[in-house]
Amino acid sequence: MTLDIAIVLAVLVSAVALFASGRLPADLVALVVMVVLLLLGLISVEQALAGFSNSATITVGAMFILSAGLFKSGAVNFVGTMIVRVGRLGLWAAVVVLMVGVGAVSAFMNNTAAVAIFLPTTIGAAKSLNVSPGRLLMPLSFAAMFGGVCTLIGTSTNILVSSIAEEHELAPIGMFEMSEMGLIFFGAGVAYMLLVGVWLIPDRRNEGELDEQYGMGEYLVEVVVGPTAKSVGRALGSLRLARDTGVAILDLIRGGERFSFPPPTMLLAAGDVLRLRADVSKITAVQEREGIIIRPHEKWESRQLADGPTRQLEVIIAPSSRLRGRTLKQARFADVFGGMALAIRQHGRLRHHELEDTRLQSGDALLVEVPEDRVSAFRRSTDFVLVSEVIAPVFRRRLIIPAVAIVGGVVTLAAVGVVPILIGALVGSVLMVLTGCLTLEEAYASVDWKVIFLLAGVLTLGVAMENTGTAALLASLMVGSLGPLGPYAMVATMYLITSLITETMSNNATAVLLTPVAIAAAGSLGIDPRPLMMAVAFAASASFMTPMGYQTNMMIFSAGGFRFGDFVRVGTPLSVLFFILATVFIPVFWSF
Repeated sequence: MTLDIAIVLAVLVSAVALFASGRLPADLVALVVMVVLLLLGLISVEQALAGFSNSATITVGAMFILSAGLFKSGAVNFVGTMIVRVGRLGLWAAVVVLMVGVGAVSAFMNNTAAVAIFLPTTIGAAKSLNVSPGRLLMPLSFAAMFGGVCTLIGTSTNILVSSIAEEHELAPIGMFEMSEMGLIFFGAGVAYMLLVGVWLIPDRRNEGELDEQYGMGEYLVEVVVGPTAKSVGRALGSLRLARDTGVAILDLIRGGERFSFPPPTMLLAAGDVLRLRADVSKITAVQEREGIIIRPHEKWESRQLADGPTRQLEVIIAPSSRLRGRTLKQARFADVFGGMALAIRQHGRLRHHELEDTRLQSGDALLVEVPEDRVSAFRRSTDFVLVSEVIAPVFRRRLIIPAVAIVGGVVTLAAVGVVPILIGALVGSVLMVLTGCLTLEEAYASVDWKVIFLLAGVLTLGVAMENTGTAALLASLMVGSLGPLGPYAMVATMYLITSLITETMSNNATAVLLTPVAIAAAGSLGIDPRPLMMAVAFAASASFMTPMGYQTNMMIFSAGGFRFGDFVRVGTPLSVLFFILATVFIPVFWSF
């Protein structure tokens, strides 16, 4: 144990704690780690910046563009259409088509993007079946993970492990090298969900309109400004009502004319009706002294006023959203998007208070009040997944064949070894733009830059572990404890450790930390490192027991009204099943 190893271990433990806590965005944690290692002299400037030019980082960025090209052309929309059609036949048929279809798509495009595409359609299918959306959303998320482990490009984790293998002068993972094991996982996972998993998913969603689902009965109120009210003639921004109770003024109605989200400088007049997002109990406390009259809540959608109705939308914060890690106030939500958040469902809990100061995360569900003419802005935005209505995007259907041919060409050329996946993905990305499948702006917007910075930052921790001998030390400790039990026990241990760690932190970070350890452990045992590497790759992409373990789980968490325990109940038996299958079959496909 040298001083450098002790420092790296301290940084490692701190990074894992920060990743698991979620107090800071994962990409920021990775960059902080990179800076700390650089300042401590444990990595050089060149090594710190090498993560941005790493083949895995560039390939993952290119795959985002290829996935976007497939989507924009409408090439994957047929799966959504099939889900809606078959969904009418019954829950069992809908689950089968959903899992097989989404799994197949996820094998060749980013699985997080696949879930974002099919999220609204899946919720629509659940409504047509009159079942809880969770009954289909959890199979949707899990199937995306099943499909992701079937090919090299199905998930960024596979690409990352392959890149680390190359850095250790090992052969990269082939395009379909993981397919046999992946298909075993896929088949077993679908069978489990059909026979057991779906029936363990509770109904966590309320029926009724959106405002009822979000418990807005006591938080949407109308008040009338009386003729003797102290607020007559004063600006909205100076009202004691707003200052003392945290009220958000959604509408001001005067003489049949509606002013949506009126400016704070607007002066109040007697008879004005204010529609508010507020706690009724707090408004009641100031009712008498302010001279206002509380009116019973009515359905807002039924009120037709001069400048048209507003609409309530339910939106999910997308994985690549600019709002991740920011508050509504910091993002200037009302100004930028023209809407007002009424409630937030975060980590299974509804929030009605202090919404402007709530730090948003991927997968958070927002109930938003929006003027009719601004609804299209939410439909077009890449910051949200609109789930309250199923809207068919405008596809470039004439470009389906070119888009499919480009992705097919990339896969084929990489599979037969004509070009490395990095070169193929870059060429394919350029062709997506040149053929018009994507505009240049769409290509830039499709890249989840948070993932890119996460990869670039966390790769430096792997370098520091190699430079200082930390990876070798951890490997020797494992071998000393488990070596006498044989290589099968080592495969089982690597899978188990990876599976448990990835349930609490980024799967990419987990792969970066444990792949070098797996390679070093194999060297100490004198066996081929392939089986241990594959144990890490499969386990890092099979996170079923917690919502934060994988991005697709976070995306469905709030939309399905889930609680943390729901994932534990449904995902734990599935994780145990995959652990057994991995222990038995990985050594069969990759011999020691």
